[in-house]
Amino acid sequence: MKKIFLLLFVLAAACTNNKHSELQTAEERYAEHVANTTIIRDDFGVPHIYGKTDANAVFGLLYAQCEDDFNRVERNYVWATGRLAEWEGESALYSDLRAKLYMTQEEAIDHYNNSPKWLKDLCMAFADGINYYLKTHPEVQPKVIAHFEPWMPMYFSEGSIGGDIESISTRGIKAFYDSEAPKNLAVHHGYTSPTEAEPRGSNGFALSGSRTASGNAMLLINPHTSFFFRGEVHVVSEEGLNAYGAVTWGQFFVYQGFNDKTGWMHPSTGVDMIDEFEETIIQDGDNIQYKYGDELRTVEALPVTLYYKTSEGLKERSFTGYRTHHGPITHKNENGWVATKIMWDPVKALEQSYMRTKNANHEEFYEMMNIRTNSSNNTLYADADGNIAYYHGNFIPKRNVKYDYSKPVDGSNPDTDWQGIHDLKDNIFLLNPDNGWIQNCNSTPFTAAGANSPKKEDYPYYMATFPENYRGMAAIPLLEAAENVTLESLIEMAYDPYLPGADHIISGLIEAYDMMPSKYTDVKAEMDILKAWDFKTSETSKAMSLAHYYLLAYNKSEYRAGKGYMGQLANLAEGINAEAKLKIFKNALEMMKADYGTTQINWGEINRYQRINGDIYQQFDDTQPSIGIGFTSAIWGALASYRTRRNEGAKKWYGTVGNSFVAVVEFGEKVKAKSLLAGGQSGNPASPHFNDQAELYKNVQFKDVAYYKEDVLARAKKTYKPGE
Repeated sequence: MKKIFLLLFVLAAACTNNKHSELQTAEERYAEHVANTTIIRDDFGVPHIYGKTDANAVFGLLYAQCEDDFNRVERNYVWATGRLAEWEGESALYSDLRAKLYMTQEEAIDHYNNSPKWLKDLCMAFADGINYYLKTHPEVQPKVIAHFEPWMPMYFSEGSIGGDIESISTRGIKAFYDSEAPKNLAVHHGYTSPTEAEPRGSNGFALSGSRTASGNAMLLINPHTSFFFRGEVHVVSEEGLNAYGAVTWGQFFVYQGFNDKTGWMHPSTGVDMIDEFEETIIQDGDNIQYKYGDELRTVEALPVTLYYKTSEGLKERSFTGYRTHHGPITHKNENGWVATKIMWDPVKALEQSYMRTKNANHEEFYEMMNIRTNSSNNTLYADADGNIAYYHGNFIPKRNVKYDYSKPVDGSNPDTDWQGIHDLKDNIFLLNPDNGWIQNCNSTPFTAAGANSPKKEDYPYYMATFPENYRGMAAIPLLEAAENVTLESLIEMAYDPYLPGADHIISGLIEAYDMMPSKYTDVKAEMDILKAWDFKTSETSKAMSLAHYYLLAYNKSEYRAGKGYMGQLANLAEGINAEAKLKIFKNALEMMKADYGTTQINWGEINRYQRINGDIYQQFDDTQPSIGIGFTSAIWGALASYRTRRNEGAKKWYGTVGNSFVAVVEFGEKVKAKSLLAGGQSGNPASPHFNDQAELYKNVQFKDVAYYKEDVLARAKKTYKPGE
């Protein structure tokens, strides 16, 4: 039946001479897209989408994404458009309110209507691709969004995890807008003081021909994301599109990837691009104003109705949101109402995200970067002309440096307002440094190219707030020693097992023990294991297991202190006394005995990979199959990051965040690349591509990327039109 349906569509398209943008009905658009779009699945299930136009390719791209994981496609837009409580229940109301405070549906539609025609065509193709999938797969029942609209990408325009808006605390929003919520929730937004116990982010390396065996530039694309957060795709059109890489589910552009001339990698940035403004509120009944200089301005009141799931069906809650010219009111502190300002220019952000995939050289890439709406990330770049480059941030507000923007500033003082955006030429930037390499591991840009790095004193303090971290310390010596690099040796470099953090922290513990070994004879066997350790992680390392539990015990102890995770680790290594370190270590050993009955256990027995279903939030199960993994957390400086968690009642720890999509790319006369994806391409447990890369992932066995059409055809396992 589906084949007959498809044939009718193709015939309809063949009988019309209209261009896509002139088609009036959804059925006509579907027919035109299907007639001009082909999907080829290779031996790992990677979709290679070929379209006559960019819009055709986008249609096929979204259709293919829905085939692989409609659940995640839908969930991303449910979250972005402020309807998550309809999926998850009342607890998600303040995530939804946050979304609505920054953009209402009416505002999203207005942005779409005022977009350039080419972007509107792509947005329409986005919606058509998903809606056609749902039309041809009636067995798929959306949880919330039954019909996708072309204005929805306005909510989700960049591609990073959550974007800037996710750093805004829903706790603070609840405390302000919920009359029954506690009011003493201290919150602060932004990227200026990383406080997570474990860092999230990415690694990127760019190498010039002076460092490579071929004389061509190379790029390591190594985002650290939630597992299964992105799929691997290849999207091609006759209008110059030929992009390969990772796409965030539901988006119509390759976010981390390459074409045949250029490649781009986005690590999270340390630029402070989010600010809080304390507003001086003057309220007279329903009339609410705020002070700005010598004037009083009206606070915008925004009625918001949200729906949430209950056992009795959907219920609704109504709120009045508030905005000033600084942005929405997101919380209250001891000085009053606080507005949080972020980059919010969805049309330009979408333009920049898509244009990036089609740039042919660095001049074009620089022009694209000059749009300056890539707010939450840095960019590492390499190209077929041999250039390598680094852009630290992109959207950077100008501020008066006499104010400390790491804290809320006085919104009534016009001097604290953003004074436009820094010109691209004034941002931290590197192009072809003499040392022949650039790295960024979410640390300071002032070590990005060794001695050729930018100088801190040349830039405002708010342009770079992240300190050096252990991953940066791991990467720099490797790159300094790199010669005659091949794609294979670049992979080895990216997975180097040495852990600078373990060297620093465990060496401090060993020194503490050596001060009084006779007092701690009960830990001698474990200390001997640590003393023999080369500070490299592996599946068979017992020392890595001890180090993991030592850090767990520290995080649960009264000794944990320090600013940011690097400060907390420095405190463990150097700030606490020997007795405290050994007390923590003994607690760690007791924890291990409680969990496993022993303190001498291989790391791979503890550290596991498991994918047993397609749930977005998977519950792990010690009784179900899993595989041992030798990687470890980025907190130790592991370049191959592997962040874990465990469920209540479980003993083993399971990977959830870290190396997910990874690629190494060489540019030259022809582009060459290898890639690896955590688990597999499909979110369907019945698919052969649900977990077919798990063992490859464990063993660091990259697959060759099929980029050119002849290579795609040689590895083709299925060729079809959308709807077949």
